[in-house]
Amino acid sequence: MDAPAHWGTSSLERARRTPADDLVPDPAARWTRATTTGAPPERLWRRLCQLTVAPYSYDLLDNLGRPSPRDLTPGADELAVGQDLLVLFVIDSFAAGEHLTIRRRRPGRGAVAEFAITYAVRPDGEGRTRLAATVVLDGTRGTVGTLLRYALAWGDLVMMRRQLTRLAALAEHSPDWDP
Repeated sequence: MDAPAHWGTSSLERARRTPADDLVPDPAARWTRATTTGAPPERLWRRLCQLTVAPYSYDLLDNLGRPSPRDLTPGADELAVGQDLLVLFVIDSFAAGEHLTIRRRRPGRGAVAEFAITYAVRPDGEGRTRLAATVVLDGTRGTVGTLLRYALAWGDLVMMRRQLTRLAALAEHSPDWDP
């Protein structure tokens, strides 16, 4: 069983190096999560940009109960390096239509110091698109750090699974798509 480190990813996706890997040179953990949608890549990318507006996971837990918008927010796809995102993160880099890489705004100490995520959008043949996330983090080594990261991995799996599947579903069934 691959959980909690991996969910929905192929061996190729697990092995693929991402910009998040470059932000955490000595990782203590690396997790991958992915889902597939029938939406075209450009539509999924536009939905991914909605992370600048809301988290799209469990809103009660990570959005103070405010619902993540179902409609596209004008301007949400106008990304900028250094832009705040999801309360704790900033945009580190992006390639429009391909990847969005975010990192923790202020590196901490302890079980998790640096934390970076690359969200990647890739065509998957036959009109399908993959949305994959690679989470890379460092922090305290040893038993305590390992146990804390293991617990965090389960929490991240639950939240990110919801986030990825919601974004994919909204992209696939979006009535407001206008390229």
